[in-house]
Order: sequence, then structure tokens, then C-alpha cells
Amino acid sequence: MKLETKEDYRQLMFQLLDPLKPLYSNGCARLHLGDSGVTYPAVSMEMEAFSRPLWALVPLWLGGGKGYEEIYVNGLKNGTDPLHGEYWGGFNDYDQRFVEMAAIASGLIFTPEKLWEPLEDREKDNLAKWLYGINEHIIPDCNWQFFMILVNVALQKLGYPYSKEKLLSGLDKIESYYIGDGWYRDGGSSQKDYYISFAMHYYGLLYSVAMEEEDPKRCREFRERAKIFARDFIYWFDENGAALPFGRSLSYRFGEAAFWSAYLFAGLDDISPGVVKGILSRHLNWWLDQKIFDRDGVLTIGYAYPNLIMAERYNAPGSPYWGMKTLLCLGLPDSHPFWSAKAEPLPSLDNIKLLKQADMLMHRIGSDVIAYPAGVCEKYGHGHVPEKYSKFAYSTRFGFSVARSQIVLHENAPDSSLAFVIDGDDYVFVRKYSDQYEVLEDRVISSWHPFPGIEVTTTIVPQEYGHLRIHEIVSQYDCTAYDCGFAVKKFAEEYEQKAAGTAALVSNREQCCQVTGEGPCATGFVIESDPNTNVLYPNAAIPSVSYRIKKGETIRIETQVKSSIR
Repeated sequence: MKLETKEDYRQLMFQLLDPLKPLYSNGCARLHLGDSGVTYPAVSMEMEAFSRPLWALVPLWLGGGKGYEEIYVNGLKNGTDPLHGEYWGGFNDYDQRFVEMAAIASGLIFTPEKLWEPLEDREKDNLAKWLYGINEHIIPDCNWQFFMILVNVALQKLGYPYSKEKLLSGLDKIESYYIGDGWYRDGGSSQKDYYISFAMHYYGLLYSVAMEEEDPKRCREFRERAKIFARDFIYWFDENGAALPFGRSLSYRFGEAAFWSAYLFAGLDDISPGVVKGILSRHLNWWLDQKIFDRDGVLTIGYAYPNLIMAERYNAPGSPYWGMKTLLCLGLPDSHPFWSAKAEPLPSLDNIKLLKQADMLMHRIGSDVIAYPAGVCEKYGHGHVPEKYSKFAYSTRFGFSVARSQIVLHENAPDSSLAFVIDGDDYVFVRKYSDQYEVLEDRVISSWHPFPGIEVTTTIVPQEYGHLRIHEIVSQYDCTAYDCGFAVKKFAEEYEQKAAGTAALVSNREQCCQVTGEGPCATGFVIESDPNTNVLYPNAAIPSVSYRIKKGETIRIETQVKSSIR
């Protein structure tokens, strides 16, 4: 799709949102998009689906566009009216509806003439009272603090009661999450993922625009941190427009690039509008080439195709519309240089780049971007945490796989992992998290245990055509270890797989991954992973090398992983 002019971007927005129009409830406050389960009730699911399109509609209106105003005015007044059948209801602690308040608050801050002024006084009172509820309940100590912040900013600007105490305490917590070099933690979480870009920085940049007069010092800090972060985050995008599939909430899809729209919206230009336009236009077009819609044009849960296996427990049918945040650029004035700039390629970037605060090395091999993370993540999370954070390598062109189960290799699909199977058992054990780690300029070293009684120290060394893995293993069990390469798409043109001697290879017309091993009883082996385990394609096979691990011995193995994109 041509994405050059403001009108092009507007047309994209309508292409994404117009399939929803027939699905709004009679009172417009609810949007039912599907019947899969989630951890919150139907009212929250339908309110979420109603709210998330506002991440694009508010910029549309701010930038002079029109559409959906009547739906959203009616939805707001009915959803917050306790006497209406579509009332969104009161709250519990940690309520999902607090998340969805942020988009509404942004609309009240930036386009009150569209969402606030058309309301009658009683309707304004209802909406303000409903929003104030976020101050009366417990919210998580993480990016959710920004939802409370934005709500209180909106109420303050509208002249309605707000909590100055909650506003300031929320900002203090956000400040405590900052770790330097442009990076935040997401509250108490140690993992670094897209929540740093499309949450911590995104909301901070919205705040920097909304509160420039009231809080200039903090607004400058938010903008300066975003400038620094951008120099690292640009490494997560490849020249074809794909972003690194890594971490949770990947069902938000093109939300991966939302930071870049916020970067423009806040007036930042250290990276030129042409380069940012190139990132955004290529990224959005990459997503339009994927199978992300159902037959009616509604976004599905999944990544490059519909896939509930890889989803988190909080992914409801409306959740993917979080990605509309990437269209914040629609709020730029017609005169902004972004609209007249030509989409430029990525600037010259280092082939190997240490992202110290992200605990990973980035590696560019041709048109592929590969990350080597240290395996830093929560021990328990929202679903498939080891697969999303603790593999040895993540690639924009090979994706990664999630386990269908922890039993047998083909169900576990342990790509980019060292997978252990203890003799006499069918369970598969991989790196869940690192006990200790060090990320250097040229390698990543981690100590970890897949199972009590098995200790591993792994060193990952990037090389010209791939990477070398060196594992030192001490086990209290006789077992087999499978060192696995990337998952390669099956049922593709010129598909081939073979295993011979100490090597295995899987390739097709566009991809190739070969692994070669050195160690006790090294044997090439191809794992036929279960359907729908890889996030990029529904069928894949994984080249691997198996090794025999003897009880009580210190074993050193080396595996060379070579990958190429044709």
C-alpha cells in the first residue's frame, strides 16, 4: 500500500477500522469481536474493543480528519451512564477497564471538541466520575501508572475533580523505573520488551505534549530520554520493515512501531522525518502482507497469522487494536515535514551492537536482524515466558516458536534452545531464565539450569554468517541434549531438510539454517515441530544436533549455527 501522504495514512486507518462498524452495539458502547476467552469478563472485553480504536481516531480528529464521532460520543455517554443497559460498570482492583481509560483520556486531552463538548452536563458528570474510579482502586506497579496519570491530566484540564496526589505518586513511580541510557524497567519486571517503547516512552511523550506548560522540566526529560532510546531501538527493525518478534504482547503487531509516531508527535527530529517515515511505512506494509485479518477484515489474535497458542492470557478479541497507537502520526499538522519527506532507508548501523540496558546483543546478517538476549525474564508470567524471552536467538526473518506442550520434542518446538530429555522421560527442559549473565561487546554468557541437577554455562558468540554456541554442562542424570537452530518454514518452494553426521540443515527458497556440532556423540537431527508453534508461519522444521550427556561428567559441546536469507 502506498503510504506517502497524510491521506494515504488516513485510508489505512479506515481500512483497519471500517470492518468494525457493523459490530458496535446499539448504544455504541460495546464491541463484540469474538468468543475466545480471557482473564476478564465480557463487559471489559467489549469495552476494550470499543476503546482501542481511539488510539487512531483521536489523532485523526486532531489532524483535521473526520469519522466515527457520533459512534464515540454515544458510546461514551451510554457506557458511563449507570442507568443505561450498556453501562461499563464499576471497578475491581487491577481492573482491565483502567487500561482502556488511557485512550479515552487522550481523546479528552487532545480533542475535547469531539468527545467532551458534545456531551450534556449530566453526561459529562457521569464520564468524569467513571474515570475518577481509577484513583479509588489498586493498579499494578508498572506501566499502568501512566493510565492513572493520563486520566488525572484529562480531568484536571477539563476542570473536574482529579487526584493531584495520585498524579504525582504515579509520576514518581515512573521516575523510579528509569534505569538510564534511555531505558526503563516496566515496574518490577526485569525483562525489556516492547512495553518500554509502546508504553513507557509512548505515554511519556504524550504527557510531554499535554503538560508542556504545567510541567516543563519533566516533559523535557521524557523527550530527552526518548531521543537516547531511539538510537538503540532502531536496531530492532530490519530493512524490509519487520520488527524483532521478541517478548510478550506480540498480538499488538504493528504496535511495535508506535514509538516512532510518538517520537514525531513530541517534536523529536534527531532521527530525520524521512528515516522515521521509512520505518513506519515499511513496517505497516510488512504487516499488511501478513495473514492478520479474518474474512471480515477484523484483526485476529496471533502474530503473522491467527494463533491462539502463542497468545497471552490477557489477549481478548479486541486486544490487537492496541496497534492503532502507531497511527498517532495522523495527529501531525499538514505542514509537518513527515508528510512531505520521502521514505528513506535505515541509516548505517553497526553489524553487531551491544544494547546494554536491554541485556542483549543485536546482529545484522544481510536483511535479517538477530537478537541474542541474556535470558532475563520473570519466572512466572502471562504465558510462554521462556519461549518469548529466553531462547538464545530471535530473528525478524525466522521468528521463534512457542511450545504446544513440554512433552516430546515436536510439541515443545525448542528452536534456538538447548533442550534436555532425561533418559526414561518424555519431558523437554530448556532455559527458562538465567541465574547469572553477562552481555559483552562480542558475546553473551549465561548460567542457567533447565532442571534441578543440570547446570549449564552458555556462551553465544556472533559470527559473520551466524553464531557459535559453547555449552559447559554438568548433569546428575544421563540425558540427551538437542542444540536447535532456527525454525524454517515448511511446505515452501524448494523445501529441503537433511541430517547427516554431525550436522543438520533445513532450507527453502528464501531461508536456510544449518547447525553443526562438536561434542560427545554429536548427531544431526531434524525436529518436525507441531503446526502453529512458530509465530511467523504455521508449519516449520528445526535443524538440531543431539549430544549424549553422561551423569557426573563435565561436558563441553560446541554448535555452529549458520543462517541465511535468500
